[in-house]
Amino acid sequence: MKRDESDGMNDRECQTGGTMSRRTFVGLAAAGLAGWAARSAEGANGYEPEVDQVAISSDIRTNIDEAMKIPRIASSMPGPYPGIVVKVHTGRTASAGRIDVRLAKRALDQGLMKLTGKSAAKDAWREFVSPSDQIGLKVNPIAPRLPSSRELTQAVIDGLLEAGIPRSRIAIWDRRLLQLREAGFTMERFPGIEILGTDVEGPNGKFTNDRGEYWSRENVDREALAYFADIEGAGGKYSYFSKLVTQRFTKIINLPVLKSVQPVGISFCLKNLAYGSLNNAVRLHQVGVNAIPEACAFPCLRDKTVLHIGDALRASYYGGVGAPVRYNWDANLLFIGSDGVAVDLAAQEFLTAERIARGVQSAPDPKIRIYLDIASKLGLGVSDRAKIDLREFTMVL
Repeated sequence: MKRDESDGMNDRECQTGGTMSRRTFVGLAAAGLAGWAARSAEGANGYEPEVDQVAISSDIRTNIDEAMKIPRIASSMPGPYPGIVVKVHTGRTASAGRIDVRLAKRALDQGLMKLTGKSAAKDAWREFVSPSDQIGLKVNPIAPRLPSSRELTQAVIDGLLEAGIPRSRIAIWDRRLLQLREAGFTMERFPGIEILGTDVEGPNGKFTNDRGEYWSRENVDREALAYFADIEGAGGKYSYFSKLVTQRFTKIINLPVLKSVQPVGISFCLKNLAYGSLNNAVRLHQVGVNAIPEACAFPCLRDKTVLHIGDALRASYYGGVGAPVRYNWDANLLFIGSDGVAVDLAAQEFLTAERIARGVQSAPDPKIRIYLDIASKLGLGVSDRAKIDLREFTMVL
């Protein structure tokens, strides 16, 4: 397989600041879903086989040590509230598959105040962002039956506006623009908010041209430190970070949606952030679960992702990213924190209990802790349940 010509790039630090003009970023749409390998084993209690998305472990060589040598800054993960997770029971915010944006906003406001100790939501927002920031809202549109909710995204935008953040400094983004549009993330629905994607599909209907080069070459940063893993992909052995995270955004707010994915237990904070920020990402499923926290440990994500607002208003308890609708339900929860590792652990705990109650599995699976313990060793957050302060409450109407 032909390698991307920039595999021999000059590895430099992912930039923690910088600007990028709107015209510089190529605005082509991309299509298609990453291919996942299905398990061969039968599902439990009559369920069809569940979908695996990453290898449980590997000894494939990466350049994580290079990333770890770069000094941390004040905003680096796990942020100002390590080990603290706010779990908000939102009542009937989601009902029969529909989400009330006003109730979502109320739950979010109360959750942020619980996290920060502030008496006003706008003051809580200012713990994480300022009017001078360029803010990227990292949503997840790739599950067509369960994308990040547009209503919660609108609640976040409304909260930022109330905190004095100009609309022009807020953008919604993910890896592929077409998938954002298909999930309803459009400028018509979010007036004045840019909708941005990185990977693009060319006129041949593929992500690479006949020379094996990505069509989205202008959208990824070949001068920032890339994630190397010693396994070939369509773009060689490097995954390059989007210019959105290396140059455009100064702060990232992560908005994952809760789905069951084996063997990591959930697709939530860290996975949404890691795989949505890199190109040549399909090969990373072979690298092992370590690819998830390792990608997040690069400075362009580690130093800029200041808040995780875990969307479990509607969630999926079985079937992977593309789970059938019958496995989705109105869970009516938000998980909020600056510590994405702790948030993932709290969400794992909740979803494991749900799966056991529904007969999907009989007991907790210790393998799902592996990527969180790796993340903790990389300094991204707290993975020791005994050290997590879970602040659980029911939204006040």
